[in-house]
Amino acid sequence: MDVAKAVDAAPKGSVEALVALAAPDMVGVDGLIGDRLDSPVPVIPALAQHLIAAGGKRLRPLLTVAAARMAGAKDDACLKLAAAVEFIHTATLLHDDVVDGSQLRRGKVAAHLIWGGASSVLVGDFLFARAFELMVETGSMRALAILAKASSVIAEGEVLQLTRAHDLNLDQHTYLEIIAAKTAELFAASAEAGAVSAGCAEEQVSALRAYGLNLGLAFQLVDDALDYSGAAETLGKNAGDDFREGKATLPLLLAIARSGPREAAFWERAIGRLDQTEADFRRARELILGTGALQATLDLAGDYAEAAKASLRLFPDSEWRASLESLADFAVTRPA
Repeated sequence: MDVAKAVDAAPKGSVEALVALAAPDMVGVDGLIGDRLDSPVPVIPALAQHLIAAGGKRLRPLLTVAAARMAGAKDDACLKLAAAVEFIHTATLLHDDVVDGSQLRRGKVAAHLIWGGASSVLVGDFLFARAFELMVETGSMRALAILAKASSVIAEGEVLQLTRAHDLNLDQHTYLEIIAAKTAELFAASAEAGAVSAGCAEEQVSALRAYGLNLGLAFQLVDDALDYSGAAETLGKNAGDDFREGKATLPLLLAIARSGPREAAFWERAIGRLDQTEADFRRARELILGTGALQATLDLAGDYAEAAKASLRLFPDSEWRASLESLADFAVTRPA
């Protein structure tokens, strides 16, 4: 890839420009990922590569690299942290798909359906271990502490979500706590670790953590909305999966509150008891659209995206900053 040409060709401040700017670093990150997936146990690289090679946006390691470079980092200290972040993220996806019984991930058959749930969980554990090896190798105790804490917060968020599954009385505050933990925390830690690797001042470290947290919240809220408006090709999973699994996401919770007593029996049957018919997803989607719950979710995501961009004002204008600002815009303008 001719990186210079890619940067010149990409619209300034676009997501494509961010990808192009980070391309040399991401080549190094990908090399580390490939090296650390090596194992004498064949199922480990095969299963992990099934998910990693499927693509995905690689947003979290990209955030680590971009945060470090925007903050002026000249060395490659951020690369091992970025690879560790990708391993943590991949491990959580493997575990989540087993817990949720997901059929698709990134547009491919979920790994647990090919290799079994036990293998998926254990390979996820292997990836967590590799992530911590990489973190230790950086010699940064602070970066290690940031990503270790993130790993525990993510697990707490997943367990909290599991304990509140099918809960029609889940309030918006608690739901935001769940997605802040299970999704946004790794975005926040990715950017924060990048800032630490660059030797940022404390105010800038905090700003980049805030950027990542708000970006992660925006992404998750849009993902929640896309489950009711997107297609499998866009989502990398089947549209309506959240509904069929009985997940009380924000569009659903708002629709339940706004549709009132007249639809209470429907929601209790379809979500509370998971007693669903083929027509139920269509009806739920109509209620979510008709009550304005979908738009309200997207509006809230937009607020978080704006907060993310505001966090970058501490940094001087640069291609990195403009591209990170555009990434926040992309989070809420992804096609359905």
